[in-house]
This record gives sequence, structure tokens and C-alpha cells, in this order.
Amino acid sequence: VQQVFKQLFYMINAVALNNLLLRKDVCSWSTGMQLRFNISQLEEWLRGKNLQQSGAAQTLEPLIQAAQLLQLKKKTSEDAEAICSLCTSLTTQQIVKILNLYTPVNEFEERVTVAFIRDIQTHLQERNDPPQLLLDFKHMFPVLFPFNPSSITMDSIHLPASLNLGFLNKV
Repeated sequence: VQQVFKQLFYMINAVALNNLLLRKDVCSWSTGMQLRFNISQLEEWLRGKNLQQSGAAQTLEPLIQAAQLLQLKKKTSEDAEAICSLCTSLTTQQIVKILNLYTPVNEFEERVTVAFIRDIQTHLQERNDPPQLLLDFKHMFPVLFPFNPSSITMDSIHLPASLNLGFLNKV
């Protein structure tokens, strides 16, 4: 059950983040607020179902950081440093793309300046990020089956002759 929800939450994360990276109309402060609220509802549901240890919440980390990126101030060099230290699960390309697509929805917000985006790129140039913009939403986590040892010892097993396993020898 835990593995299923980890996979499901990863797919939610990948599809939502890819939509954010491809659609200018959703890159705004209010979308960041809405995303963060919805993610907190998912995290609360995981806690309610006692699935915190499943790793499902960790798969949402890039989406959480993208939502926070939409909500942060984007003006000064200190803001750029804060963004770089906060957005560790996002690649440089993803951060820059979100900043380029950021669209103010009211008169209190401003567009992200080209100088600020260059400042971000300067701060992030030491990172060795993969050149990847979109997440692979078809990625599958390996299925792990827990080992449960049997209480039956091998020397107590009797193999019936009807199975035609005469080539097996007890050691």
C-alpha cells in the first residue's frame, strides 16, 4: 500500500509540476498559494492514513518548492540567495523557467526582471543539475517485497515422487 501511494503521489507531483512549467497562465502568486494549500491537504491525508513513512510526501518536494518559489519575493540579491537555498529539488532550468513564466495577477505584483533571473543563474551555476526541464511522469519506482523467513526448515520438507523432482538432492 505504501509503495502504491508513493508512486501515485510521484505522478501527481510530475503532472502538476510539468503543467506549471508549460503554462504561463498558472505561474502566479495565487497559484502558489492554492498549490501549497492542496499539498498540505494531501500531507494531512497521509498522516490520517498513517502513511507518513511511505515516502509519498517526499515525492511532492519539487512541487512544494515550486509553490514556494511562486510566493517568494523576487527583487533583491538576498531574494535570489533565498530562492537558491530553498529550491534544492528543482533544477536550474526549472527555476529559471518558472521565473520567466511568472505572471502577476494584480497591480501589487511585478514581473520578474531579467537582471534578477541572471542573478539566479549566477548563483546556481555551480550546481551539476541534469539538463532536464520536465519530469518523467511515467517513471516507476521499483517494487520491493519484504523478506519474511519461514519457520519450516528445509530438511523437514518431504517432496512427493509425483512432482518428478528426483534430480534434487538433500545436502
